[in-house]
Amino acid sequence: MDIATIVGLILGIGLVIGSILLGGSLMPFVNVPSLMITVGGSVSAVLINFPLNKCLSLFGVLKNVFLYPLPTATECINQFKDFAMVVRKDGILALEERLEAVDDKFLKRGTEMVIAGTSKEEIQETLEIELLYIEQRHQTGKKIVDAIAAAAPAFGMIGTLIGLVQMLRNLDDPSQIGIGMATALLTTLYGALIANMFCLPLAGKLETRNQEEVLIRELMIVGLLGLVDGQTPRNLQDKLIAFVSPSSRETE
Repeated sequence: MDIATIVGLILGIGLVIGSILLGGSLMPFVNVPSLMITVGGSVSAVLINFPLNKCLSLFGVLKNVFLYPLPTATECINQFKDFAMVVRKDGILALEERLEAVDDKFLKRGTEMVIAGTSKEEIQETLEIELLYIEQRHQTGKKIVDAIAAAAPAFGMIGTLIGLVQMLRNLDDPSQIGIGMATALLTTLYGALIANMFCLPLAGKLETRNQEEVLIRELMIVGLLGLVDGQTPRNLQDKLIAFVSPSSRETE
């Protein structure tokens, strides 16, 4: 669970709502036509821009923002050090007993290939292709969130123009001026909030998550190839520690 994302969202929403409540009621800031224009327009733009299956896969990608099941680099290094000790003592086939403890599907698949005696070249090619498509899925999810971030303010401006037109057409009816002005202002507000409080920060977190996952997957590939080479636990650890930041290497 990523506490920073949750705290950031709660803090941002709380501060906006709190500032509104300090000046009066929240209800004047609730406008259904403005929500229809901003949210509905953004969703329609994304559906036009991306295939439906890509749009539906966004929810799975967004899980990475809140739930991050990947092991850390330190955990991976320790696991490969343990694997190397098993291989050195009992041979590669002995790793089969450790497969039950491997939760990560990418690592489990690679370990199965090592146990099966697959060549280094084939292991590296297969896992790098899988890593490439993982990265592409993440980038597609980020592009969709970026598209929403771009569309929301634009539709907010469209709503503002609609509200102004309605207001100007009803200058002779004072009761309609307020409705038009509310639609005009609130659509701009909604668009700015959707883009800057939700979509842009989430897109940035998705990019960070993608970089972290690529790093961990590359560490796993190097570790698996080291097992095929029969490297000693110490040598394998020294090679994998290059994936850890210098500030953390002393602890490692």
